Amino acid sequence: MPYQQVTPDQIHVLPLAQRHSKSRITTIAIDPESTPVAAPDIEAAADLAAHKILAARQQGASVILAFGAHLVKNGAGPLLISLMENGWITHLATQGAGGIHDWEFAFQGMSEEDVRQNAATGTFGAWEETGKYINLAVQCGAINGMGYGESLGALIMDEGLHIPQSQQLEKDIQAGLASHDTRLAARLELWQTINKFNLKPGFMSIPHPFKRFSIFGNAYRLRVPVTVHPGIGYDIIYNNPWANGAALGRGAHIDYSIFVKSVLNLSGGVFMSIGSAIMAPQVFEKAVSFANNILLREGKRIGDHYILIDDLQESTWDWSQGEPPKSSPDYYLRFLKSFYRMGGEVKYIAADNRLLLHHLYTRLKQLAK
Repeated sequence: MPYQQVTPDQIHVLPLAQRHSKSRITTIAIDPESTPVAAPDIEAAADLAAHKILAARQQGASVILAFGAHLVKNGAGPLLISLMENGWITHLATQGAGGIHDWEFAFQGMSEEDVRQNAATGTFGAWEETGKYINLAVQCGAINGMGYGESLGALIMDEGLHIPQSQQLEKDIQAGLASHDTRLAARLELWQTINKFNLKPGFMSIPHPFKRFSIFGNAYRLRVPVTVHPGIGYDIIYNNPWANGAALGRGAHIDYSIFVKSVLNLSGGVFMSIGSAIMAPQVFEKAVSFANNILLREGKRIGDHYILIDDLQESTWDWSQGEPPKSSPDYYLRFLKSFYRMGGEVKYIAADNRLLLHHLYTRLKQLAK
């Protein structure tokens, strides 16, 4: 007999406009064309990475940047957009919170709530529009074979969602039962959502007046994959009547497949982990193994790649000399251990992600002249 559980319908959500948000995107957004603050160590790391990136793009190799949500909350979105617009980034990856903050900035120009205060009042994450529109976007995208990140980017850039007719979905579901349609479950989940919430067919207009700041929206515009690698229960969109773990899991699984596809082309390329202490190393090591599993059958293997890691934790161990013993706290720094196990040339720098990316963009612009 199943254990007792709550359902998403039991939570009471509030309009997002009622929430006090800590950050306003028009205030925190970094101007890529401004001059970054001088920092010799960071400038040296940015210079090396810039040369590696240009060499990678010259030979058509992947340049992948994985980032944590604080990069978005720090206003670094315009830097990533400029890097994409110049063709210097071929793939972006983040966790669920990265997409949530990016969407909230695009939708209302503000994000980041007081976790301590709102958890005590039962309102942390219980915001109607964030959970509603992100969950619905992923479900709508799935029937067209789109992953989590692309679906979210389409919502932002198109400023709305196309809701299919319930009757047409029923016909597609019936046809799919006979044809082994791989999107059958996605169609069924969207059909259930449409009927549960009595959604009208047609275009659902959802304005995003600040979409110019959106990493996801601009990645969609530029056709640069941005993939989301979430954990069930990690993100506020699960505290919502519209939450659908199966749909979000499907979107994330599609995104993992897209991520592996980019890793397949990493030889001679660059992988950057910017403020992602857990997601980036965990997903990257599995993707490298997946990619090598495919490449080895062709007599190839991922190699000659460069890995740049940026976080705030100082490391006392010289990882170039091998791993520390398990008795050392450094052994448990996942963002170092995993990446140093993945071959290639590895560089770690403890630095503010805004400053590093600003110097990286500035140096790339100088070298590309």
